[in-house]
Amino acid sequence: MQKKPTTRLGLSCVRATGSNMKSAHGHKQHRKKNSLRDVILGGQDGLVNMLGIALGVVAAGGSNRVLVVTGIAAAITESISMGAVAYTSFGSERDFYLAERETEQSEISSDPEEEREEIRGIYATKGFSGPLLDDVVSTITSNRETWVGTMMDEELHLQPIEEQSLLRSSVIVTVATLIGHLIPLMPFLVVTGTSAVVAAIALSGVTLFAVGAYSAKTLIGDWRKSGLQMLIIGLGAAALGFVIGRLFQSAGG
Repeated sequence: MQKKPTTRLGLSCVRATGSNMKSAHGHKQHRKKNSLRDVILGGQDGLVNMLGIALGVVAAGGSNRVLVVTGIAAAITESISMGAVAYTSFGSERDFYLAERETEQSEISSDPEEEREEIRGIYATKGFSGPLLDDVVSTITSNRETWVGTMMDEELHLQPIEEQSLLRSSVIVTVATLIGHLIPLMPFLVVTGTSAVVAAIALSGVTLFAVGAYSAKTLIGDWRKSGLQMLIIGLGAAALGFVIGRLFQSAGG
């Protein structure tokens, strides 16, 4: 049986190791949530957008060929656009992190005693006290990078965003948007008319419900409620395309 450490230094090492393990697990969970968010963001946008286009074209009396050509063009252009938007949007989060980190560095330089007291307060709330707390504060503040990193993580609850993460999110959103576009478009590649419309709506509905249910199962929430919510929002938004198409047809008629 492994002996438990009894010295202050040993206890500090155990607690620090446990904290690092939790932090690493947290980063993995954060990446998993981000990837799921990216899939939903791109997939739902692409699917709803394409279903709306399809219903609008059909309602306006457009041919199947026009719909397929328009759909493929929209799928390619919007997928690239969504990927670019994702990159710039998540890039702004990285820039915010860097700006806050620079602020923390300036505060440590201009008023180190106050910042040291903040570190003390943070670890006092975690249960550290007396000489052990003094050792922890001294160790953290003896290294500038560790000090800044601790303030960013423990006080501001901000995590660094790497360039690799930005590129991964951008790629996931791009691919998910493209796939989302193709789901309601596929029936029109096989059949035409009412059969294609019914198949597109049914396939899109099943996909939306499945994504909502999976999201709830993976994260938190009732899978039935989440799936139904995504189904209603998605099909409701796509229905606007049908209404607009009908209005244009009536105006043209």
